[in-house]
Amino acid sequence: MSVKIPEYVAGHGLLKGKSVLITAAAGAGIGFAAAKRAVEEGCRSIVISDIHEGRLNDAVERLKSETGLEQVAGKVCNVAVEDDVQALIGFAEEFCGGVDVLINNAGLGTTKSLIDMEDAEWDKVIDVTLNGTMRMTRQMMRTMKGRGAGVIVNNASVLGWRAQKEQSHYAAAKAGVMALTRCAALEAADFGVRINAVSPSLAVHPMLKKSAPEELLAELEGREAFGRGAEVWEVANVMMFLASDYSSYLTGEIISCSSQRA
Repeated sequence: MSVKIPEYVAGHGLLKGKSVLITAAAGAGIGFAAAKRAVEEGCRSIVISDIHEGRLNDAVERLKSETGLEQVAGKVCNVAVEDDVQALIGFAEEFCGGVDVLINNAGLGTTKSLIDMEDAEWDKVIDVTLNGTMRMTRQMMRTMKGRGAGVIVNNASVLGWRAQKEQSHYAAAKAGVMALTRCAALEAADFGVRINAVSPSLAVHPMLKKSAPEELLAELEGREAFGRGAEVWEVANVMMFLASDYSSYLTGEIISCSSQRA
């Protein structure tokens, strides 16, 4: 049985007056949903990044037109390249007058059995998904330390907890994101910065619907506790909670979005 998708929830000013930076936010998935929700929650300025320049420019214009916020900017960034990471954070710091919230959404996954996997495929997934999150977190911690405040929210996955065939590289990367979140949070707590992560199960978006066989998608949705995949904005809502002052005493935690039936 599938539980009905709830109506889109109006913003409640959770990020009023905050500035936000989000990686990999130019697609139709969680990243753009989080960017839109951040504006709806009252952020004063936002920078989104992506590796695809054309798609990024379109996303910036779409975000402006759909929300009415003018303080929106985009910056091309490959989180697997340290120079790109430093340039992105430097740009966002200047544009926003200091970044209050970083959401690490960039990640890469493929489907391949371990026995058939080449080192290059393993390395690429790990470098974007885990190392990219580390690079962004490390540089943002250095920046936020001087201010003694800030929030970082990472995008993990339930595959960091549970096994799935042909996902050893992605699952290992996301488990690493979880461990990184917990360990970095203890270090960042010393200077007033919080770091948490959201762990989505199945988030349904247009690219997934296009790429996944209909039978497989139906099977995956049937395993979910609500009998359906999460809407991307439902995952973004959890990110907004973690980014907001409502979670002021929460750090080093991984918040699961739904769970599978036994």
